Amino acid sequence: MKKQTIKEVLQDYKKVLHHDITVYGWVRTFRANRFIALNDGSTINNLQIVVDFENFDEEIISKISTASSLKVVGEVVESQGAGQAVEIIAKKIIILGDNFTEERDKTILQPKKHSLEVLREQAHLRFRTNLFGAVFRVRHAVSFAIHSFFNKNQFFYINTPIVTGADAEGAGEMFGVTNFDLNNIPRDEQGDIDFAQDFFGKKTNLTVSGQLEGETAAMGLGRIYTFGPTFRAENSNTTRHLAEFWMIEPEVAFNNLEDNIDLAEDFLKYVIQYVLDNCKDDLEFLDKRFAEEQKSKPEKERAKEGLIEKLENVIAKRFKRVSYTEAIEILLNSKENKKGKFAYPIEEWGADLQSEHERFLVEKHFECPVVLFDYPKEIKAFYMKLNDDNKTVAAMDVLFPGIGEIIGGSEREARLDVLKTKMAEMHVDEHELWWYLDTRRFGSVPHAGFGLGLERLVLFVTGMTNIRDVIPFPRTPKNAEF
Repeated sequence: MKKQTIKEVLQDYKKVLHHDITVYGWVRTFRANRFIALNDGSTINNLQIVVDFENFDEEIISKISTASSLKVVGEVVESQGAGQAVEIIAKKIIILGDNFTEERDKTILQPKKHSLEVLREQAHLRFRTNLFGAVFRVRHAVSFAIHSFFNKNQFFYINTPIVTGADAEGAGEMFGVTNFDLNNIPRDEQGDIDFAQDFFGKKTNLTVSGQLEGETAAMGLGRIYTFGPTFRAENSNTTRHLAEFWMIEPEVAFNNLEDNIDLAEDFLKYVIQYVLDNCKDDLEFLDKRFAEEQKSKPEKERAKEGLIEKLENVIAKRFKRVSYTEAIEILLNSKENKKGKFAYPIEEWGADLQSEHERFLVEKHFECPVVLFDYPKEIKAFYMKLNDDNKTVAAMDVLFPGIGEIIGGSEREARLDVLKTKMAEMHVDEHELWWYLDTRRFGSVPHAGFGLGLERLVLFVTGMTNIRDVIPFPRTPKNAEF
């Protein structure tokens, strides 16, 4: 017989009512030597096990404690208490794993409230808490919905390289990959590192983006997306940055900037709706936590809406589409800018917008998600299509409340001559990207795409505030534990 999860038992309890079943899980609490709250990770809800201790060996009862793991055989009956429809009258209990008494107080597993910092230090155990169980079930739902959206829209899933010689962003903040003995690195006649002797015969890095390779696939398959790990060697310890994170990057042949914006909006709304439809219990828990967290903030910093309400409003409202030029005018003339309340004052057209500016536009001025487009060419990457004004590129950023930029993308520069000129201006090596230029030589077409950091979206959907709390094992400066 198939093993049933606690989620299945609670959802379909009428099918098993007054039947004996077997369940497995970890003890959340054990009250009065009689009531066990059992959880197996399938749901945030516990299944109550009722123990008649007179029918059980005292040694077994003494070993049941928070975090110990059990196999329970018993009859499903209507619950006599509030809070659950059914419970199990235990007939047999097998302890699969003890919670060793002398080690208990060293872990986060006791039913005490712990700070998120402490939980991060024991990331291998935090999955067993209600909070992180909810967060990572939601993360799964988001990931599943991403694949579902693209599959339904006839996209092909492509795995782009993790080890690459290309720097898509031109940022230079990349982790190097080498097979050299670091105590004996070979040098050439000029004294430079001789990468010709390295494993790949050239300088290579961990990827910051699969976009450039994704474009080559779109030139034959039409619609593709990547979904994989990416890496940034940015020495940042903020609540918004990770050294290792997951990126989703669709690329679509024959799409222009407007098509790209439509795709981004449809995509985000689909994923958020999927979570609302399939993670009700976890979202209700996260919504309550979000509300409690807001109470501890100064009134002017509190969110105007609850977590679930915020998600529903993002789906209900059409994203406001605003040119960079219009956004700069709004920011220049805002009270915040005139009174010096921005940490980075807006002084002129051409400024690179910061998170505080993006959040002002979304949360205070428009009060809905915003898509900014047509940015100055100087502050955007070489591959973005140059507009007819010769000043701006066909770039787009989707801005969300509480997050700022959640998606960045563009129509790509499909003209070989213009692309080569831009690469020269931005000191991007043509010889390193010969294969990328070939896509413009042989049947070039207009095409567009964007990048979404999975963790930023999970941060938004769960209401968490630190990006380290929405990835199982965060990688940050001076931290590669587990």
